[in-house]
Amino acid sequence: LWLQVILVSANKLTRYIEPCQLTEDFGGTLTYDHMDWLNKRLVFEKFTKESTSLLDELALINNGSDKGTQERERSIDLNFLPSVDPETVLQTGHELLSELQQRRFNGSDGGVSWSPMDDELLAQPQVMKLLDSLREQYTRYQEVCRQRSKRTQLEEIQQKVMQVVNWLEGPGSEQLRTQWGIGDSIRASQALQQKHEEIESQHSEWFAVYVELNQQIAALLNAGDEEDLVELKALQQQLSDVCYRQASQLEFRQNLLQAALEFHSVAQDLSQQLDGLLGMLCVDVAPADGASIQQTLKLLEEKLKSVDLGLQGLREKGQSLLDQISNQASWAYGKDVTIENKENVDHIQGVMEDMQLRKQRCEDMVDVRRLKMLQMVQLFKCEEDAAQAVEWLSELLDALLKTHIRLGDDSQETKVLLEKHRKFVDVAQSTYDYGRQLLQATVVLCQSLRCTSRSSGDTLPRLNRVWKQFTITSEERVHRLETAVAFHSSAEKILQECPEQPEAFNEMEQFDEIEAVGKSLLDRLTVPVVYPDGSEQYFGSPSDMASAAEHIREKMKLVSLKKQQLRQPEDTSPES
Repeated sequence: LWLQVILVSANKLTRYIEPCQLTEDFGGTLTYDHMDWLNKRLVFEKFTKESTSLLDELALINNGSDKGTQERERSIDLNFLPSVDPETVLQTGHELLSELQQRRFNGSDGGVSWSPMDDELLAQPQVMKLLDSLREQYTRYQEVCRQRSKRTQLEEIQQKVMQVVNWLEGPGSEQLRTQWGIGDSIRASQALQQKHEEIESQHSEWFAVYVELNQQIAALLNAGDEEDLVELKALQQQLSDVCYRQASQLEFRQNLLQAALEFHSVAQDLSQQLDGLLGMLCVDVAPADGASIQQTLKLLEEKLKSVDLGLQGLREKGQSLLDQISNQASWAYGKDVTIENKENVDHIQGVMEDMQLRKQRCEDMVDVRRLKMLQMVQLFKCEEDAAQAVEWLSELLDALLKTHIRLGDDSQETKVLLEKHRKFVDVAQSTYDYGRQLLQATVVLCQSLRCTSRSSGDTLPRLNRVWKQFTITSEERVHRLETAVAFHSSAEKILQECPEQPEAFNEMEQFDEIEAVGKSLLDRLTVPVVYPDGSEQYFGSPSDMASAAEHIREKMKLVSLKKQQLRQPEDTSPES
């Protein structure tokens, strides 16, 4: 206490006294140097007290870092922060040491005798010793802090790693375990994809933490602390394995759902194609002609080909999906996925089998429709050919009336014409028979198709009418030719007889008969052909008929002249 009073008084006096050594006595012993030391002594004692306390704290902390793990943790938790700042204490000690050294230097070079006190002489080595101890303990303390910081950082990383691992292997894996279905339609698959996107979104947050932790671990590994390398690499490997495994599962699930969506999309498109084809087959068609039938058949073939391609694509998608489903067991975490896989496999196979059956039914219906269409083509063809036969028969009748006019100049020519006419009639008969067969075929086809012919009701009467007209005309033509043959043969026979044999012509009835045949033939040339419906037709034009009649008349004149020649002897014999 008395020392503090003296120091306070000295501080007040030094405000008015120049900084030099006092020569005036205060009580005979106290000088300015002594007062300055008193001030330094207070600082020295404070430094000594603080440094000693700090050394004890640092020694406790540093020594605690060498104890067992649990004890070290407890010791560090209680005494980790010193009561004073080591940097401040060191700075105070260095300043005090510098001032003490300066006092000694000034005292020895000042020219004034300097007599330090005993405790002042001991202060400088003590301060130096304390500073050395402080630097040593503080260096160890800094290392302990660094190790503690590294350990804390490592523990935080380990804690975060375990959080990521525990979530991925816990709730994350459980989310994937509950998602095994593939849906039974496009909408169901899309709903599952949306759910999977939500799961991926939750995983992405933890994957972001994984990336950050991986960067921190890589930074610590680059620092090169050998004692932590093994632990850090183990943490990094564990984290990477879990994250990559979970990411591969997410990707696998996404690919599976995408394949399922594509499968259901192809199945829906194929179903719509089959519905369209079935709707087309269920509608009864009444094509107008063969061209429209061909167009319909072409459209059916195109639709059936499109269905074939769609079914082939569905099988490919289905097989790819089945292959992916079979690989689910590789990341099932011990879960028995047989039931879930069986449901998915049964669904996929069921869809493909159903589409195959529907396609087979459509193919059967297409075959029936194709047969029906081909029968309709045959029906139209028969109707067209039957109508063509009627036209041909009409043309033959027209040719018979207009061109088959000549009766021949002699019996030989007439016989040739008669033979040609019979061949002509054979052609007409074949045409008529062909038309009848075609019309009979149309009746059979109509019965098979359960329809009515468009033209058989009109074509058959026309065919019969034309054929009746042709037969009547042909009979008239044959009658005329046969009459002409008889006329020319009789006339030629009489005309070729020698006049020296009058006994062959005793009876004039032959001449009368030839004349009667000739007149009958001439009369027939002027008579038209009368048909059952009352209509009439002449052979050729009037000039053609006149030309044919002229040949008959000329031969009748020759026969009449021959008759007169044969009669002349009879007329002259009574006179003689």
